[in-house]
Amino acid sequence: MAKQSLDVKQVTNQKMKMTPSEAIVETLVAEGIKEVYGIVGSAFMDMLDLFPTAGIRFLPVRHEQSAAHMADAYTRVSGTAGVVIGQNGPGITNMVTSVAAANQAHTPMVIISPSAGTPTIGWDGFQEADQVSIFQAITKETVRVTHKSRVADCLRTAFRIAYAERGPVLYDIPRDLFYGELEDQILQPYQYRADSRGSGDPVLLDKAADLLKNAKYPVIISGRGAVDSDGVNVVKQIAEHLTIPAAVSYMHNDAFPAEHPLAVGPIGYMGSKAAMHTLKKADVVLAIGTRLSVFGTLPCYDIDYFPKNAKIIQIDINPRNIARTHPVEVGIIGDANAATKALYEKLTAEVPDAVENPGRVEEIAKAKKEWEQELVDLAMEDGNPINPRRALLELTGVLPENTIISTDIGNVSSTANAYLKFNQTRRHIAALTFGNTGFAYPAALGAQLAEPDAPVVAIIGDGAWGMSLHEVSTAVEQNIPVVACVFNNKSWAAEKKNQVDYYDDRYVGSDIEGPEFAEVAKSMGALGYTVEKAADIGPIIKEALDARKPAVVNIYVDGTQLAPPFRRDALQMPTRYLDKYKHLDYEVWGKE
Repeated sequence: MAKQSLDVKQVTNQKMKMTPSEAIVETLVAEGIKEVYGIVGSAFMDMLDLFPTAGIRFLPVRHEQSAAHMADAYTRVSGTAGVVIGQNGPGITNMVTSVAAANQAHTPMVIISPSAGTPTIGWDGFQEADQVSIFQAITKETVRVTHKSRVADCLRTAFRIAYAERGPVLYDIPRDLFYGELEDQILQPYQYRADSRGSGDPVLLDKAADLLKNAKYPVIISGRGAVDSDGVNVVKQIAEHLTIPAAVSYMHNDAFPAEHPLAVGPIGYMGSKAAMHTLKKADVVLAIGTRLSVFGTLPCYDIDYFPKNAKIIQIDINPRNIARTHPVEVGIIGDANAATKALYEKLTAEVPDAVENPGRVEEIAKAKKEWEQELVDLAMEDGNPINPRRALLELTGVLPENTIISTDIGNVSSTANAYLKFNQTRRHIAALTFGNTGFAYPAALGAQLAEPDAPVVAIIGDGAWGMSLHEVSTAVEQNIPVVACVFNNKSWAAEKKNQVDYYDDRYVGSDIEGPEFAEVAKSMGALGYTVEKAADIGPIIKEALDARKPAVVNIYVDGTQLAPPFRRDALQMPTRYLDKYKHLDYEVWGKE
C-alpha cells in the first residue's frame, strides 16, 4: 500500500486561490504521484504544463493501451496507485483493454479522462465520446467532475475508491474545467482516505485456528493479497508453525518464497504438479489474499487437483470475493497481513510449540524433486531450432535473484508458469486472467520505473510482440533498460494448439510471419540479439542485462512443441451437419 504522509506542516485548512489545473496537480503531488503515463493531447495541456515544476514525470507512450499496462505494473511493484491520461475520445478509449486488465487484476489506478467541453456535450463534436458509459463496466467507479470547484474533491474521491476497492477509477473532467479559478484547500491523503485494514471477525479467526490445528493435511494457497499487504512473512510463519505446505495462486509465483522447504509452487494452468498433487490431499485449505478464480483452479495436466471436500478458510479484503467460486467453511473479511497475523497469534497461543512433521517435509521435498526433474527432462528434449522449455530453463537459470519478470499470455508465456521461481515479493508481473496479449512489455517498463535499479525481463511470444514492439521507442527515448525476450515460433501458438488437437491440424490465422525483431530493435536505438542455439541464451541474456540499455532478444523456438490448450473445458470436437462441411467433422478424420 502507498504510504501516507503525516507531515503536519503541509496541512492547512485555509482555502487558496488557484486554477483547476493547479488543484488537480497539487492533489497528485499530495498522493505521492511521481509519474503519469499517456500521450500528449490538447485537452489536458494546461495541466500538463505544470508537471515539470510539480516534480511529476510525464511518460509519453506510443499507444495509450501501453499507458495503463505500465501504470498497472508500476502499482504492483511500488504499491502506489498508477495514474494515466489521454486525449478525450480516442485517446481514452484506446485504454479500454488495459484498464479492463487492471480491473480484473485488482490494481488501484486513476484514469484522468478529459471529455468534451461542457458547451458542446451532446453535439457529436470532434473526438466526443461518452467515456463514462464505456468505462463503467471495467472500473470500480466513474467519478464525474460537474463543476470546476469540485476538481480536487472528485480526484480525492477517485483515489479513495481506487485504494479501498482495489481497482481503477475513471476521473472524468470536461476539458474546459481545467481553466478558470477556484478557492480550495489541498488535503493530505490521511485526511480523506484510510489505508489501514482490519484483521477480521475474532470469532471467525478462532474457528479458523481450530480448523487448522485439528487438520490432518492442511494446505496454504497464498495470493496477490498477501503480496500487496506485505504479509508473505506471516504466511511463512503459519506454514512453519504447523508444517503446512504452501502453494501460490495462479500467476502469483512471488506470493511465497520458492526456496522454502514447505513451498510447492503455483497452481493453475501450467503450474506445478507438486502443488497440485499436494493440494489434492488437503482436508483444510487456508486461502490467503486470493479469490480462487475459476480459471486459476481448473484441472491441469489431467489432474483434477482442487479438493472437493476440503474445508476452505478464505481471507480476502473484498467481501465480494469470499466464496465467490468455491464454498467456504470460514470466510474472513480482512487485510491479508493483519488477518494472517491475528490468526498466527491465536495459533501460537493455543499451540505454543511448533508442530514438527518431518515426514511431510520429506514428502514435499520428494514431490518437488520429481517435478523439477520432469521440467528439466521436458526441456532437454530436442527442438528445431530450440525447445521453448529449454529456452525458459536457460533464461531463468541466469537471472539475478531480484529480477522482476513480466509475462504475457500465450503458449510459451504460460509454460513459463512452471519455470518461474521467486524468493522476493513484487517480482512476478503477469497478464493474469484477463489474458490480453501485448501486456508484458509495457508492464515491464512500468515495473522498471517503479524499481529503477532492479533487472527487469519481459517474456513475450512473437504474436504479442507485434502488439507491443512499438514501445521500444519509448524505452529508448526514456532510457528504460528492460530486456524483452521474444519467443519466436512464427505463430499464435496457443490458438494453433487448439487447431492441432481439435481441428485436425487445419491452421486458419494462426501462422504468422514477422521481421527480424533484433534488427528492428537496433533500428529503434535498442540493443538487438538473435538466438538460434540454446547454449547462447544464457550468455546473451547476461550481456543484455549488464549493458543496462533497452534490449530485444529474439529467440527462435520450435513451433510444434506446444503446451496443452488453455480452455479444454470450453472446447469441443467439431461436429458438422451440412454436406458442404461434412469433411470437417471429427468423426471422418483419417477416413478420407
